[in-house]
Amino acid sequence: MTTNSPENFESAIAQLEKIVKEMEQDEITLEAALNKYQDGATLVKYCQDKLSEVEQQLKIFDADTDSLKDFSL
Repeated sequence: MTTNSPENFESAIAQLEKIVKEMEQDEITLEAALNKYQDGATLVKYCQDKLSEVEQQLKIFDADTDSLKDFSL
């Protein structure tokens, strides 16, 4: 794998978009496509982990109980 650790969520998304564009090209070899797929899978895991962290941090104030509760859509 050649993907460096992303600096943040946004850079991981940008790297994923670049990988998708590169994989959509007809000139890519099977081996290169596999490497890019593996890099992409690593980036997706990173993004999922970051989103989970943020979800855990999101809280809303419940005025009735005067406390914080989990945010849900």
